[in-house]
Amino acid sequence: MNKINLSAYQPITDIQDNIIFANNGNVVLCYEGTLPEIYSLSEKDFEDMHGAWFQALKSLPIGTVVHKQDIYLKKSYVSDKLPNTTFLEKATHGHFKGREYIEHKCYLFFILTKSKTLNNPKYVNPFRKISKGIVQELDDTIKSFANAVNDSVSYINNSRKMTFLPLSPEEILQLTSSYFNGFNEGFDTDILLDKKSVTIGENHFDALAINSELCFGESVQSSKTNERFTSDDFVFHQGFIDGLGLTLNENHIVNQILYLDDKQKWRKLLDKKIEELNKSSNFGSQNKVVLGKIQHILDQINADDSSRIIRGHLNIMYWAKELKELDRITSKIKTEFKELDIIPYYPRGEERKNYILNSYCCFSSNFSNNDLYVTDLKHALCLFINNTNYKSDATGIIFNDRQYNIPVLKDVWDDRKKRIKARNFAIFAPTGEGKSFLANNILRQYFESGVRLVIIDLGGSYTKFAKLYPEQYTVLRYESGKNLGINPFYISDISDLAPERLEDLSVFLFELFASDLKVTKAQSVSVKKILRHYYDSTSENHCLEGFYNFIEKNQEDLLDTLKIHPDYFNVTSFLHVMSEYVGDGLYSFLFEVSEDQTYKIEDKRLIIFELDEVKDNKEILSVMLKLIKSAIQRTIWKNRAEKGIILFDEFAKQLKFDNVLESVEFYYQAIRKQNGAIGIILQSINQLPNNSVSASILENTQVIYSLNNEKGYTELVKRLNLSSHDLNQLKSIKNNFSGARKYTEMFIKIGKESNIFRLEVPKEVYAAYLTDGQENAAIMAIYEKTNNMELAIKEFTSKS
Repeated sequence: MNKINLSAYQPITDIQDNIIFANNGNVVLCYEGTLPEIYSLSEKDFEDMHGAWFQALKSLPIGTVVHKQDIYLKKSYVSDKLPNTTFLEKATHGHFKGREYIEHKCYLFFILTKSKTLNNPKYVNPFRKISKGIVQELDDTIKSFANAVNDSVSYINNSRKMTFLPLSPEEILQLTSSYFNGFNEGFDTDILLDKKSVTIGENHFDALAINSELCFGESVQSSKTNERFTSDDFVFHQGFIDGLGLTLNENHIVNQILYLDDKQKWRKLLDKKIEELNKSSNFGSQNKVVLGKIQHILDQINADDSSRIIRGHLNIMYWAKELKELDRITSKIKTEFKELDIIPYYPRGEERKNYILNSYCCFSSNFSNNDLYVTDLKHALCLFINNTNYKSDATGIIFNDRQYNIPVLKDVWDDRKKRIKARNFAIFAPTGEGKSFLANNILRQYFESGVRLVIIDLGGSYTKFAKLYPEQYTVLRYESGKNLGINPFYISDISDLAPERLEDLSVFLFELFASDLKVTKAQSVSVKKILRHYYDSTSENHCLEGFYNFIEKNQEDLLDTLKIHPDYFNVTSFLHVMSEYVGDGLYSFLFEVSEDQTYKIEDKRLIIFELDEVKDNKEILSVMLKLIKSAIQRTIWKNRAEKGIILFDEFAKQLKFDNVLESVEFYYQAIRKQNGAIGIILQSINQLPNNSVSASILENTQVIYSLNNEKGYTELVKRLNLSSHDLNQLKSIKNNFSGARKYTEMFIKIGKESNIFRLEVPKEVYAAYLTDGQENAAIMAIYEKTNNMELAIKEFTSKS
């Protein structure tokens, strides 16, 4: 048995920025990579990334060793990134804390070797001492090598799919320490090497490798079918060896090492191998198989001028605390290789030790010819893993990843506009698929992070979660024959009467009395003059009826006094049309002023308009929307520094009326100037009429949520210009409403980025979002007694 103590054998003599000077004379440039999220890539994406890698690496200097190292570690989720203040935040924080997942880190090393011949004996002790005087002599060579590597990394980064950034000296030392400590945390340990396994601290290590051309089956490609998500009518893709990446779900490292040799030398070597095998092929069928494989490789190389011959090595190191666990992982990896038609090599004893020690970046030039396969660079790059965990943004709405159901923060507001120019969103889902549940989840988190909400709702879906914040919300519910309590004419002080306010009021009046006409500039100026005159002449109790009476009383000389030509303002017509909204007019109740609820509105952060009873009356709905617009202008519009969201739920029912779409389009135009967003919820995109107004709305909607739709997604794809991979993602949506972890899956597209996310919530959050059914009735019954929604939910969940 041999024993290595890292503190006695330091592999690194010096680190400058991201460059290691190793004790064996090698110089290593170190980078950490950020890869795309797993499941987010299409077949074409995999091809494009393969092409980017080939272009980036093919022209590196002869003798370069490229080592891509993907490290997968079992971790427990720490909820430190999740907010933890409110009742529902605390429930979410506790629910996910400690959940197991695999963390993936991707590293890329470029090694300039002391000897460019790269011909090593079978076993190399990586820890032998070498003269330290080597470093200075390599100065110019290192600079030119570093320049070539920088060009290569820049090319990869310009592909826009991946980003590789230089490692800092601290990160390099941390990685080295973790590697030689066998990823045991909290203590330094020895490496024990014996016949059965390599033991580092508490962990037993083993390895499987691809070390010869003969390991490969018929073909490799940049991607393959993902059987888990593929169905009869669509194909979902994954990287060729993704099954050895995140989805393996074990502690392991995938090392992919490329030796960029002299092309001609290895072509000659293959020729020589073929010559020898031709002589001996009569002596057994195995020789014929080998001859066929090598001849095939050579034919491919000769047929492709852009080919770049390399020698390569791939190994998977893995570890466990128990030896029997190690056997289980071995068979799991072998099964995965079998599916790829690859027969791995299983190193034992000295060989195993050699593979594990020399898979550290400073020593990855130590492999001998017996450990390397000869092939074309394009072939070898199919064995690169090109995706990683779901990525969390620094802040955002909590969803869950598709791999482990751990929380992922997605910044769907995007303050800096990196991904989206407009933060408006749309939710598409048929009845019963959970769109109100999803909307509750998004809006509740926005609200708790300080965003002001105005919800225009026809279904009563939001009052329950609002009741968790008793001081901060108001529900304005339309009831037949009763006013909403919004007085557009109300001002608390004469200073409120800024030009913008007069502009808003004049627009409001024109919408009421001249909704079918195109308003001229002259008419607009006239109404603003009359409004100003009204406020100057009337000191209090401003309201629509008061304004009407003021015009009626002064109709004889009003236009003369204000120097308005009768063509620009028809007093008779105005009084006739507006009589419907005052006195004993049919709709006068809408504008009755008992107590102006604007007082309540302006200091509330969550305002819900429930228009359930109004949805079939075109005239009332039209007026209500105008009143709501006036309320929005005095809340969300008022303070540009404050974030605000306007949500139209059950939007399709509102769209039956002509003027609603135009009214909503106005919000889309106006919201650009504000720090705000608009959300619409539809059962199907077909509910939006196919016209220019809808096209403008969809164009300004850059965050898309779609839940499962059994009728398909054809129209959604067509009208939102979704890609074929977006469609594959949509078709792969599967919900799970049984078992310990219930979740809904949804498609989320933010700008150009899309993926499938899950929504799993703790029972307290589930209870807060319920909108109907027996469970909801039970919670509301407790609430009626306690008048405290938090207590009601706690009592309900403690019984369930």
